[in-house]
Amino acid sequence: MKTSVYNKDGKETGKDIELKDSIFGIEPNDHAIYLDCKQYMANRRQGTHKAKERSEVAGSTRKIKRQKGTGTARFGDIKNPLFRGGGRVFGPQPRDYSFKLNKKVKRLARKSALSYKASESNILIVDNLNYDQIKTKNIISLRTNFKVENKKVLLVVNESNKNIYLSSRNLKNVKTISASNLNTYDIVWASKIIFEQDSIDVLEKIFE
Repeated sequence: MKTSVYNKDGKETGKDIELKDSIFGIEPNDHAIYLDCKQYMANRRQGTHKAKERSEVAGSTRKIKRQKGTGTARFGDIKNPLFRGGGRVFGPQPRDYSFKLNKKVKRLARKSALSYKASESNILIVDNLNYDQIKTKNIISLRTNFKVENKKVLLVVNESNKNIYLSSRNLKNVKTISASNLNTYDIVWASKIIFEQDSIDVLEKIFE
């Protein structure tokens, strides 16, 4: 599949680039995308939630009333879960939410997500995304040139680029990521993906 290469001004350079069908033109697998996104979100969870149980809350252990003869239910101490301020029954405890996913499934998920974006014409190729200075207005101009001001934009660069990252991090709907760290969740999140031309080569090497 051929697509045009643009410059940062949003104008065609007259060059074309071939996007391999093995990456950008496969039959998408929705379940693989679901599993990969689920793992990504699960791995980001801290899992530090905690509620105090009966043995952990502060309070006297004195028996509140006698066991029998009151005509009501029996009670032990003030830390009973039925009382206000008592411990919680089966409350959340710290845990690890991460789980394993096979590499082939993750690879299939990324290819599927990229194929969806390519079929919807939501992929743009720019010859060079490098900037000499760290300025947010550079990224704002880039969005304006490609008419994606009100869309979620993912910038995929050849390698980690401090200038682009720092210029874009203050913008709400813009993310910058290197091609080697591209993941399914960010692909699905974005409305438009702007690839630096050299980043396509990096992707092809990864998927080989």
